[in-house]
Amino acid sequence: MLFTVDPANIHHIMSSNFTNYPKGSEFKKLFDVLGDGIFNADFDLWKDLRKSAQSMMSSPEFQRFTLKTNMSKLEKGLVPILDHFAEKKLVVDLQDVFQRFTFDTTFVLATGIDPGCLSIEMPDIEFARALDEAEEAIFLRHFKPEIVWKMQRLLGFGDELKMKIAHSTFHRVCSECIADKITRGVTSTDSSSKDLLMSYMEVDTTKYKLLNPGDDKFLRDMILSFMLAGRDTTGSALTWFFWLLSENPEVTTRIRQEINTKISPRTYNDSDRFSSFNPQELNKLVYLHGALCEALRLYPPVPFQHKSPTRPDVLPSGHRVDSSMKIVFCLYSLGRMKSVWGEDASDFKPERWISETGRSVHVPSFKFLSFNAGPRTCLGKEVAMTQMKTVAVKIIQNYDIKIVEGHKIEPVPSIILHMKQGLKVMVTKRCRLV
Repeated sequence: MLFTVDPANIHHIMSSNFTNYPKGSEFKKLFDVLGDGIFNADFDLWKDLRKSAQSMMSSPEFQRFTLKTNMSKLEKGLVPILDHFAEKKLVVDLQDVFQRFTFDTTFVLATGIDPGCLSIEMPDIEFARALDEAEEAIFLRHFKPEIVWKMQRLLGFGDELKMKIAHSTFHRVCSECIADKITRGVTSTDSSSKDLLMSYMEVDTTKYKLLNPGDDKFLRDMILSFMLAGRDTTGSALTWFFWLLSENPEVTTRIRQEINTKISPRTYNDSDRFSSFNPQELNKLVYLHGALCEALRLYPPVPFQHKSPTRPDVLPSGHRVDSSMKIVFCLYSLGRMKSVWGEDASDFKPERWISETGRSVHVPSFKFLSFNAGPRTCLGKEVAMTQMKTVAVKIIQNYDIKIVEGHKIEPVPSIILHMKQGLKVMVTKRCRLV
């Protein structure tokens, strides 16, 4: 194994010599639960999956659907929960709340169905629990000899039994969503509510020849891939972001000032309930954008990833690698390297993302890898940033968040950077509501 945080190596592997570093069979074995979804796919299948997903997600209709979904869940789900805990003066796990929020919104965008995970009752949702179990098993596979975890799977015990049960849950729930779509009719008369499942069931197979919308397995793999990408990464990012704000109250103050200055106050009615924010307004929030990027730098939702070359290669650092080697990018370490970010690399400084003229600074993706880099750059980057900004504006403007005294903050080893004990907080409503 070769561990690297060298941006030159990352750029070489992810961009300039991209074709020599596919996901490969080893990755697909570890993440077999994702089937032939976009995260496991390589070569021509990956190209068709990416082009089709990019076309769907960049359409004005899907972007409006995304904004409407986020604002609906914010107003009808997140706000009532925070109000409830504030009124009752109860401790709430903000990590759990954010995971539920992103689970619901991602499930709606992927399938058109709201599972109702985010509610005051905090219900146990089988699909959400299955995602947690699958992630834990996948992480442990990275460190167990293959023969060990395959034996566990064969005999049905330990984490591999949990993975088997999770896989069965994914299969059943996704199949129910597909069947429901077919029963109700695929085509939607409302183009502003066209989810990804519907889009894939109607995909143009003359344009994307390797996609098979008539195959339930293809559709199940698509749903699961988007669920894994959309729920955990954004939920993790929001959790670490609000903890960092609690540690840096001066940043919270500056964000509030920016919101008050640049976001127009609105009066809601039924016709414009979900237009309290729009992308143009959110794009004005340069300091908030910098604070979110800074949180992603220090606490990347996916803390590591690995690649293997198909052919022998020499990295810019001079290291020789071949197909028997696993090259690991340590994103958590990369964000703390003084050689990459300067002497203040460990500090939370949103200002590093803002130019002298007050504009957002572009940082190369091979240095800031939270949204991946090269041809596999995250397609949901803008969706995720918009979602995080809407949540951040709503909470920062309307609530004070205080970490419970003595609550221990530490990351849990996983493929997603969660907090081991959650983020236990007290919520207080501010006087002015927006």
